[in-house]
Amino acid sequence: MGIFSRFSDIVNSNINALLDKAEDPEKMVRLIIQEMEDTLVEVRSSSAKTIAEKKELQRVVNRLHEEVNDWQAKAELALSKDRDDLARAALIERQKAQTQADAVSRDIANLDEHISKLQDEVSQLQEKLADAKARQKSMLMRQQTVANRLEVKKTLDSTKLNDAMYRFERYEQKIDNLEAQVEAYDLGKKTLKDEFAELAAQDKIDHELAALKAKIQQGSKDA
Repeated sequence: MGIFSRFSDIVNSNINALLDKAEDPEKMVRLIIQEMEDTLVEVRSSSAKTIAEKKELQRVVNRLHEEVNDWQAKAELALSKDRDDLARAALIERQKAQTQADAVSRDIANLDEHISKLQDEVSQLQEKLADAKARQKSMLMRQQTVANRLEVKKTLDSTKLNDAMYRFERYEQKIDNLEAQVEAYDLGKKTLKDEFAELAAQDKIDHELAALKAKIQQGSKDA
């Protein structure tokens, strides 16, 4: 037996409540969808049989109405021939046919009500089925996302990655040491750029010194 025992259980069920109680929501969604789809097939098959039954009953009603009309005509014919006995018998048969027609008509009305309810319930079930499929799609996407994140986490936390980062740090330290050795060899040595910089600085000082001497001499003359 499926997770639902009756069609009404599916229509009246709360999918959220079912998923909250389920140990494996993904499995529960699959079961819900499978049960709903199977139930839809069964209900549609039942509806088709009910509609066929209604059509058959309608043919019976039509035939009984024809009998009613036929017995009515026979009763009228018997009366026209002054055969009250035959007219009475015809009216009795007419009443029997009418009674049967009324009973079958009530059965058809009951079938119409049953078919209408089935259609409403099928509509509700289709809505719940669409909701369940949407949930399934969402859950699969979330599952894939979580799985991808887990793989990334495993990679970031792996020993191989830590070892690789450690080797990078070691290489950086070696390069730093080599650069320090090069700088140590060059310490105290003037480069061509340094010498030109010194010339420019010396030239600036010479200009400032000449300007200062000129200022002092001018002050002496003024005194």
